[in-house]
Amino acid sequence: MPWLAEHLLTIAIFLPLAGAVIIAFLSRERAQQIRWVALLVSLLTFVVTVVLYAGLRADTPGMQFTEFRPWIAVPPINYHLGVDGLSALLILLAGFLTPLCVLVSWTSITQRVKEFFIFLLALETGMIGVFASLDLVLFFVFWEVMLIPMYFLIGIWGHERRVYAAVKFILYTMAGSALMLVGILYLYTVTGTFDLLRIVGAFTSHPLLSPSSERWLFLAFFVAFAIKVPLFPFHTWLPDAHVEAPTAGSVLLAGVLLKMGTYGMLRFCLPLFPHASRQFAPLVIALAIIGIIYGALVAMVQPDLKKLVAYSSVAHLGFCVLGIFVLNVQGMEGSIYQMFSHGVSTGALFILVGLLYERRHTRLIREFGGLATSLPVYSTFFLIVTLSSLGLPMLNGFVGEFLIIVGSYHNRAVYAALAALGVVLAAVYLLWMYQRVFFGEITNEKNRNLPDCSPLEKLILTTVVVVIIAMGIYPQPFLRRMDRSVDAIMSRVQGTGNREQGTGNREQGIGNRGQGTGDRGQGIGHREQGTGNRGSAPLAVILIPQPREKNLRSSGAAVTRATVLRGQDARATAGETPALQHIHSEAVAVSLPPHTTYDIPHTVFPPIPCSLFPIPSTGGGR
Repeated sequence: MPWLAEHLLTIAIFLPLAGAVIIAFLSRERAQQIRWVALLVSLLTFVVTVVLYAGLRADTPGMQFTEFRPWIAVPPINYHLGVDGLSALLILLAGFLTPLCVLVSWTSITQRVKEFFIFLLALETGMIGVFASLDLVLFFVFWEVMLIPMYFLIGIWGHERRVYAAVKFILYTMAGSALMLVGILYLYTVTGTFDLLRIVGAFTSHPLLSPSSERWLFLAFFVAFAIKVPLFPFHTWLPDAHVEAPTAGSVLLAGVLLKMGTYGMLRFCLPLFPHASRQFAPLVIALAIIGIIYGALVAMVQPDLKKLVAYSSVAHLGFCVLGIFVLNVQGMEGSIYQMFSHGVSTGALFILVGLLYERRHTRLIREFGGLATSLPVYSTFFLIVTLSSLGLPMLNGFVGEFLIIVGSYHNRAVYAALAALGVVLAAVYLLWMYQRVFFGEITNEKNRNLPDCSPLEKLILTTVVVVIIAMGIYPQPFLRRMDRSVDAIMSRVQGTGNREQGTGNREQGIGNRGQGTGDRGQGIGHREQGTGNRGSAPLAVILIPQPREKNLRSSGAAVTRATVLRGQDARATAGETPALQHIHSEAVAVSLPPHTTYDIPHTVFPPIPCSLFPIPSTGGGR
């Protein structure tokens, strides 16, 4: 069915909303039927996300499953969707957690059942839409749509201080959204488009932003995403929202909504503002490390189980931000993998805490003790999830944290040492919590006859544990699909970083020996030397997609065939092979024979079709 294949993203986005509309027409008295409709729709959506992720080609760069329809003519706003290894993984996470939230709410939600599941399915539409949008306005629309259902889930079905927590959540997030909207509008005034791919392509071809403008735009987007993560010191809304939210709200908040912040840093901050990203990286890394250690220390002294898990999220998301801004492949892949792992593990922890709260109607650690005697099955599930959250090898939490620490070490050893301290502290507060709740003698008689897991609860927890173990034993299917996305981001950041550092630097010596540009052997860099090659005309670089014979790689970047022609609107630098090593709009032209073919690495994110400017085409490798 070609139509379904061409519109998988639209189906994944709007299928939950269609389910919400169906539930809206059902009578409130038919609560059981409402639950079954919500479960069926969420399971169908999960199947669509699995098909989407399984169909993602790991060897194909750029966006896949793209959909493009004009939406508004003036200003030009389009319904533009697409996914790569980064966004498809997070869409899969949203699709996986939503049916679990329906199941965990099966008996715990008894008031306003109809409205609850309408908001839950509408929230899934917003979450998937955020990860699939390639138009900035469309992205912003889904970003805001996602806030409203979560606001009502916390404010109506939350606990004692639910209204305060819901208002605090919406105010913090809307403040960040306002900054991001200003940045989006400024980008439109500069480029004349809201299309993310076209904006990145325009910035790659021509330096349209001054350094100060790029810094301010980076901060506008970054603060919006840092609030959503939340990164220290923007984290104060999170514990209240987690503690007061119903179990399903906490699962989706920790599992998916927080990842929108780290996703935004990878999708927008780094590709759009690479110079500013490199400039602010030490500061962001410092905040991430503070968040890791601070979150662990505060979690250690929490008397409330749910608040302990909430502060553990501050620490774990600090790892994700650290992996992004160490600016290397290991760190970024570890960060993306940790996003998915944290969503599964912390989502499971919130489910487990919610199940215990239903039995005892308290979350205070001092009220428990010896639960392993009365709840042996429950305590086993809790132990596995706890060990995965602290990063035990062979479980999902280990892979991402290990890659992040390795990437941090390659950047600076002290970063790795401090991050490793966060791992040790995580083991302390999680194992100490488990000891106080499950080991020892039963001191409170209310804990002696608690019912163990029901068949439905065993189904939910077994599903999560299988995923935890599978991700820990065999992470390669997930890592392989994110390779091209990470390569593209790194090429964009590192390529501009070379220009930022001066590609004509004598020590870097990337000059074309024997072919120089008349700048006394200093390479071909400095802008103020202009096109000082008095005997050669500027050259254009036209990229020609070639049939893929094998997956060529150069320094970890995909390779595309290029032909050099005479022209006026492109600049190139040459390496020591005759292969071109970098494409920079500010570099001077070089004396290369026209109509000569070279292999060049992808140095732009994302690869988009272009015939004249130095932007890689969608063809990947010879």
